[in-house]
Amino acid sequence: MERRNTIQRKLVLDAVRELNHPDAEQVYARIVKEHPHISKATVYRNLNLLAAQNDIRKIETGEGPDRFDCRLPEHYHLRCRVCGKLIDADLPVPDYTDEADRRDGFTIERLNLEFIGICSECKNKNL
Repeated sequence: MERRNTIQRKLVLDAVRELNHPDAEQVYARIVKEHPHISKATVYRNLNLLAAQNDIRKIETGEGPDRFDCRLPEHYHLRCRVCGKLIDADLPVPDYTDEADRRDGFTIERLNLEFIGICSECKNKNL
């Protein structure tokens, strides 16, 4: 796998670090402000490459576009069903891998658990 550090890859990584769980369009919008000649294809390609190299985490929410996270250790997320915001949930992550691996020879590759509800901003708007 390609491990070259290109300027475009650094721009994408910096944008993911700066934004809060962005999707690819948000990363592109952030970068294109200062680098108008970068293409969407370059941003998408680099996001997927960074995720494959475990430099960032790709979050498949099941609803809407994939999101990206620079926080690599396993952790849960809170997702607002109104605005879609993702928030890191600092809760202990139990290790179920040994138990799951014993069931039918299944191999755990990663964990993705979301708590879905309403964030404080959306809740306050509706009061």
